[in-house]
Amino acid sequence: MKIHEYQGKEILRQFGVPTPRGIAAFTVQEAVEAAQKLGGPVWVVKAQIHAGGRGKGGGVKLARSIDEVRQLASEILGMQLVTHQTGPLGQKVRRLLIEEGADIKKEYYVSVVTDRASQKVVMMGSSEGGMDIEEVAHTSPEKIIKVFINPIDGMSDEQALGLAHGMGVPAPSAPEAASVMQKLYQAYMQTDSSLAEINPLILQGDGHIKALDAKFNFDPNALFRHPEIVAYRDLDEEDPAEIEASKFDLAYISLDGNIGCLVNGAGLAMATMDTIKLFGAEPANFLDVGGGATPEKVTEAFKIMLKNPKVKAIFVNIFGGIMRCDTIATGIITACKAVNLSVPLVVRMKGTNEELGKSMLAQSGLPIISADTMAHAAQQVVAAVK
Repeated sequence: MKIHEYQGKEILRQFGVPTPRGIAAFTVQEAVEAAQKLGGPVWVVKAQIHAGGRGKGGGVKLARSIDEVRQLASEILGMQLVTHQTGPLGQKVRRLLIEEGADIKKEYYVSVVTDRASQKVVMMGSSEGGMDIEEVAHTSPEKIIKVFINPIDGMSDEQALGLAHGMGVPAPSAPEAASVMQKLYQAYMQTDSSLAEINPLILQGDGHIKALDAKFNFDPNALFRHPEIVAYRDLDEEDPAEIEASKFDLAYISLDGNIGCLVNGAGLAMATMDTIKLFGAEPANFLDVGGGATPEKVTEAFKIMLKNPKVKAIFVNIFGGIMRCDTIATGIITACKAVNLSVPLVVRMKGTNEELGKSMLAQSGLPIISADTMAHAAQQVVAAVK
């Protein structure tokens, strides 16, 4: 789950991280009133979408008068903001953050994630903060400094100060920067984040440190512990099909191809998509029905896939371990009848009650193409599309 910048800054402030004063706005008038309330000679009008690169896409502008705030808010609200993270269609801007200006002397980058290899939390920092941090990571990886933190011990003063010095923070400001990093680590841990990022973290002209941006992603499996974070969810920023799938406990992600995939198990689902690509086509989705799929869940999965007008065929790939093949067969037959299936359907089943499941499909009278191997099934579904 992702949240907006202004929401991320609310979390940072709860942990004592200094941020600029800012007010969220949903209309042009609210933007104007926010600027008037903040006061000052300069304001930043920021588009709020769940994607990075907003500045390069024209979604972050500086205003030097209330009239300019009104003009920029009118331009940005409702625009289809295209960044390197939104895809070519972009994302519609429905919210703004009106923020006081900042005296930026230097920009840094800092983020926290979990490192699978070491089974520790890693905090990354760089002297090259700002809009091009991805390019820095690609071309100058030596400028990304990493500190590995044992979650039992937490982030020590020595680690935090070492990272601040390594990033090139001036000595008088390093203790404050270290404190901000420790607070960011605490925010990451206590909110069950999967990513906590400040880009840029700035050194102001007065020597103080401030978070000029905030990005948080959260582990959905831990959200039951954080109703206050669930309240931040913005459904306008999410794929309607993915929202619908979550209601039925289906792991669904939309993709750009034309072959719908229904699989049990995330690893098998990834292998299924790879196999489709191997034989010259593209998957339309990732869909894991899980180990305890019922006929009802399979029916809903078919409905969600077929709402995508790009889908020209469906590939069902089932390994009957926890899931029995006859249960899936019942779901497939029920789904085909419920949705009046009009696209080719290829089914490959292996495992528990495999023969019973295949027999049920064969006797259903439905035009289902059966296959024994993943390769054969993928060839069949690609041929059906072509």
